Amino acid sequence: MIYYYFVCKRKLWYFCHEIRMEAENEDVILGKILDESSYKKNDKHINIDNIINIDFISEHKELHEVKKSKAVEEAGIWQVKYYLYYLWKRGVKEIKGKVDYPLLKKSVIVELSDKDIETLEKIIFEIVEIENMDIPPANANLKLCKKCAYYDLCFI
Repeated sequence: MIYYYFVCKRKLWYFCHEIRMEAENEDVILGKILDESSYKKNDKHINIDNIINIDFISEHKELHEVKKSKAVEEAGIWQVKYYLYYLWKRGVKEIKGKVDYPLLKKSVIVELSDKDIETLEKIIFEIVEIENMDIPPANANLKLCKKCAYYDLCFI
């Protein structure tokens, strides 16, 4: 939900209301193939409390999130910050995060600061507010919308 919060509040609302359109979206399918074919030596998809699903954790106490592109880099970074926050709330403090872009052969180190914790707590509050809305927020009509799995639902 943190990721969707940064990408599109309307998409977040759909997700919260279990309206899922990603199953047949070409970009989502390509992302899943990339995830499955990258970093094969690591245990993948570590589900914790059915709340967070970490792509993998390396032996260097780093949790990793694999992304296809940097198109919505801020969303991926905050997603990892939320994972770090969730683990921090449960007593895991000696861990860092990383967003990996295997197609670009790049990665971004992510750490959790006190200011990030404050920001995340505000974001979580706003996510609950969005989830409790009777109707979805207005269309964002961004450049990203054309490739979104929800495009038809929002614009047609």
